[in-house]
Amino acid sequence: MLTLTFESGTIRVAGDPPADLPGVESDDRSKSARAPAYRYADIRRALDERGIEYEDRVLDTSSLALSTTYDLRAYQQSALDAWRDAGDRGCLELPTGSGKTVIGIAAMVALGTPTLVVVPTIDLLEQWQRELEREFDRPIGRLGGGEQRVESVTVATYDSAYLRADELGDRFGLVVFDEVHHLGGEGYRDIARLLAAPARLGLTATFERPDGAHEVIEALVGPLVQSVAVDELAGDHLADYDIKRLEVALTADERERYEALQGTFTDYLARSNIQMRSGSDYQELVKRSGTDPAAREALLAKQRAREVMMNAQGKVDELAAILDRHRGDRVIVFTAYTDLVYRLSERFLIPAITHETGAAERREILARFRDGTYSRVVTANVLDEGVDVPDANVAVVLSGSGSEREFTQRLGRILRPKADGSRALLYELVTEETAEERVARRRR
Repeated sequence: MLTLTFESGTIRVAGDPPADLPGVESDDRSKSARAPAYRYADIRRALDERGIEYEDRVLDTSSLALSTTYDLRAYQQSALDAWRDAGDRGCLELPTGSGKTVIGIAAMVALGTPTLVVVPTIDLLEQWQRELEREFDRPIGRLGGGEQRVESVTVATYDSAYLRADELGDRFGLVVFDEVHHLGGEGYRDIARLLAAPARLGLTATFERPDGAHEVIEALVGPLVQSVAVDELAGDHLADYDIKRLEVALTADERERYEALQGTFTDYLARSNIQMRSGSDYQELVKRSGTDPAAREALLAKQRAREVMMNAQGKVDELAAILDRHRGDRVIVFTAYTDLVYRLSERFLIPAITHETGAAERREILARFRDGTYSRVVTANVLDEGVDVPDANVAVVLSGSGSEREFTQRLGRILRPKADGSRALLYELVTEETAEERVARRRR
């Protein structure tokens, strides 16, 4: 009879296994066969289908009696059902503010198995921990933020899970990846590979990655089994919203600098016969810049042209008019550059949050934003995801990467339903006759 055991992030198959079990290869050192731990469910399924008897010693778990006070909304129940119908494996794509955490909790209750929740930030770690402690009234383990405590229900940061996955891979029957698009990162993929958990749930507002790494996520967690668009929930479960794109002109000096820098970049592409059709083309240019001074100069010129375009004075002037127009609203201003955050903070006396802002200071700023002491805040990327941002009804995007993911995340920050039923409003400021304008038009 075959015996399946877990060893350091792998499934060891002792006995005389068939040669074509999923992911299984011969291991001469242990005189057995092994597969990455994530293939555990596939191996069991293959053995069951062939009627091959085996002893399963992989998971060191027992059932949990969990309950929840949440009543799922129809779209949440539909998402959970789609995941269960897919064999308790797969990813769900729902807008920010739609209650992805609630679905995760419902999945934990439905399966009644020890669960590991993996999150990208300390803020999300603390949010999940508070929610799970409140809902389940039991000790919740925590891996990250200075603590390393494992319980039958545990929340971990991606970084901590990466460090301990091979050690803890047999402790959980379900793993929930919040903001699952992060799992596409080269190092983080090993978390999913080293865990044996047969049930896997990925949660995100933006599943597809520009680099195509969502295909790796599908292999490790499961395919996208349900996608709910913002417009499907707006007006009922999320606030109705409007988007206003305002084009601003570069000053004469900014235009001259932008065209000169952009020209340096495009001239190099023409000389080198490089066409920017995909991310791999850009990577080729980055690779060349390591040995070709002209390629490096072109990359730097492109970066500086982007800074001119993103930080245009016309955007700052337009922001002044928007802030004056929305004196009674709660406003979040998003930029791509930390330097611009501080410039805007000083000019408009707006609290600033960047990657340099300490955790205690950030919590204090957001608490004051929540209680109305502050009515506006300016940030560079930090509040795009993974932070419990208080209700706001106006967002102003001065600059960003231009990606659909980033835009969706920022829109989601103002979509929580308003008590008075008012509409949310997002302003996107773009510089006319630049690459930024072309990206914005493609997204329409």
